[in-house]
Amino acid sequence: MSSLQGQTALVTGASRGIGRAIALLLAKEGAQVLLHYHSNRAAAESVAREVNRSQLLQADLRSPAEIDRMVASLAGIPVDILVNNAAIWGTTPLGSTSLETLNAMLDINVRGMFWLTQAALPLLREGARIVNISSIAGRIGRAAGRSLYGATKAAVDAFTRNWALELAARKIRVNAVAPGYVETDMTADFFADEKILKNATDRQPFGRLAYPDEVADVVLFLCSPASNWITGESVNVSGGFVA
Repeated sequence: MSSLQGQTALVTGASRGIGRAIALLLAKEGAQVLLHYHSNRAAAESVAREVNRSQLLQADLRSPAEIDRMVASLAGIPVDILVNNAAIWGTTPLGSTSLETLNAMLDINVRGMFWLTQAALPLLREGARIVNISSIAGRIGRAAGRSLYGATKAAVDAFTRNWALELAARKIRVNAVAPGYVETDMTADFFADEKILKNATDRQPFGRLAYPDEVADVVLFLCSPASNWITGESVNVSGGFVA
């Protein structure tokens, strides 16, 4: 029997990249997957076609009202796994970052994650698992204009540590996965510059970027009985980039 047979998983940002890889792997392991997407329905439908048991959920995570609507649409479906994956990434140089960019990154990466988790709490079963997608950017500093993104991911790690204690009475385990550079469509434009790509891969002990499936494998571990005694942790998945 697959390890997640009979369980239901809600994955945010499931239409592409890491979220897509997570959704497909959880489904392969037997879970019914609730696939959240923001605007690219065609991409979400493509994922759904690869999953036997799934449901599409649309919401702009910048909007608490849309989050509430999405959660209400589940009509009391019990959730065993919540993967907070949706986020935006980009450079926000100090001195030239717009208020619109500042608000969008905070709204999706921090406020949206908090509000969705809070809204979904009544649906989470006793012993459910929450996995937050963090980043090594929350642990290191660089002169690369990514301080805001790093701050949002440090917030994700703080959520993880605190929620693990808040939800322990319900036997809900809360962990995070902190990838380094991952080869996805979200980072494709950035790494289209060969100099930037070479600089990144030269700093990787294994000489390449991570694949989304390699992040998904760790998420699956944190959702499985094999990690029953792990909570409040943020697992470094950077191929040794951050040791």
